[in-house]
Amino acid sequence: METSHRNIPTYLALSIFNLLCCCFPLGIAALVCSLRVENATTVGDVDRASRSSHAARTLNIIGIVLGVMSIIIIIVIYVVVFNKAR
Repeated sequence: METSHRNIPTYLALSIFNLLCCCFPLGIAALVCSLRVENATTVGDVDRASRSSHAARTLNIIGIVLGVMSIIIIIVIYVVVFNKAR
C-alpha cells in the first residue's frame, strides 16, 4: 500500500506552537522532523517522509503533555507556597 506524498502531514504549525508555548527542546526536535517531511516529500521519498511525520507527531504529543504537566505543577507549587505565607 503506497501512500501519496500529498497525504503525509508535516505538523509544522503544531511544531512551532510546541516550540513557542510548551516544551522548547522537544519543539525544536519536532520542527526538525517537520522540515524533514517537507524535504523528503520534495525529493519523492515517501517512506522517509512518513517516518519523519510520525516522529514529528510523537514529539509534539510528548512536548504538549510535558508542557501542560509543567504548568499544572507550577500552579500547584505556587498555590501551596502562597497559602503557607498567609
